[in-house]
Amino acid sequence: MKKSLVLAMAMALGVTASAYAANPFSDVPAGHWAYDSISKLAAAGVIEGYGDTTFGGDKLMTRYEMAQIVAKAMAKGANCDKLAAEFADELDNLGVRVANLEKKADNVKISGETKLRYWNYDGDNSKSDKTQQRSRIWIKGAINEDWTYSGMLENVQTYSESNTGEEKTDFQRAYVNGKIGGVKVQAGRYQFTDFNGGIIHDDRVDGVQASYGKEIQLTVGAMKGADKNDTEKKENFDKAYFAQLGTKIGVVDAKVGYYKLNEVNAYGVGTADDEIWTVGASLAIAKDLKLGATYLNGDVDGYTGDDDGFVVTLDYKGAKAAKAGSWGLSAKYFDQGATTYVYDAHTIEALLTPMIGFKGYMVGANYTFAKNIVGAVKYYDLEGKENDVDQDTLYAELNFMF
Repeated sequence: MKKSLVLAMAMALGVTASAYAANPFSDVPAGHWAYDSISKLAAAGVIEGYGDTTFGGDKLMTRYEMAQIVAKAMAKGANCDKLAAEFADELDNLGVRVANLEKKADNVKISGETKLRYWNYDGDNSKSDKTQQRSRIWIKGAINEDWTYSGMLENVQTYSESNTGEEKTDFQRAYVNGKIGGVKVQAGRYQFTDFNGGIIHDDRVDGVQASYGKEIQLTVGAMKGADKNDTEKKENFDKAYFAQLGTKIGVVDAKVGYYKLNEVNAYGVGTADDEIWTVGASLAIAKDLKLGATYLNGDVDGYTGDDDGFVVTLDYKGAKAAKAGSWGLSAKYFDQGATTYVYDAHTIEALLTPMIGFKGYMVGANYTFAKNIVGAVKYYDLEGKENDVDQDTLYAELNFMF
């Protein structure tokens, strides 16, 4: 870009200096149309020329030279949000943070995905198929430097033979994130996935939670289950309180959790109060290979079945939406008593009813076909711990993100 164009853009930055500032450049005569503006910008320290007393107004500029002008103008308090967003990469290389400016320049961001999903159930009491398309639109807005708002609209269309024509659209999420001092806060209707990977609960809730700490992070919260007015997914518990503690010890990520659920819906147990304790760890055992394990113990008064369990995970690499050709493999082994999870809110795609507690394995793979187009396939072989019901599930999805 030419210096004359850059000068016009720089003038719009609102940088001011004395009208009587001396012009330091030998190649800008007093009668030049830009003489006064160049003098002011030079006096303010926004432009420096080439160090040989010349301005070089007819020369083409690089983006880095332009970024230097923007950075200096920002340092002087100039309002240059749009320019900062345009030259964000170059400013980042110069050590200038523009995250807040980008929020001001584009206060509301919209993103989304549409996911094609397929299930094949083959069990003792269930043999069926289900095909579905789920589309989500996310809205995120900056409230101020410390707080943001997020909302999500979801449309689900079911194409299975027994459900043909079923469609629903809901405003599924509405919550805020922010900081109060050194405490991070999240409140509203959001997806609560326990930090064990959703093996206890992975569903929307109405709640509030707060996190504190970096090397050792404590998160506590209170919430209630999904809305009873949702005809597809009834409230899976009345109220719940939880505390999660995570830290890193050498190469090991360690975690401990406590979850108290009132009137939880646990298959084979009925509606009851439950207290679940968890302890887990994960570590990289080789390049791109991660091993994890979690132990769980549930406590429901009067329940005489298996009340504890464990989950072991193994992950190799992983598909990245931004990198075509990236891929990953995963495997999990489950052994969970009925009191160690909320049966209609577990993160797995397998059908858990009518199993009372379950055990078995999952193997899966994922692949990025093109940028923002990711596919995955999983196979579950599970059986009930208390009633020996066998249930196999084949699940596949193709996700388009935008």
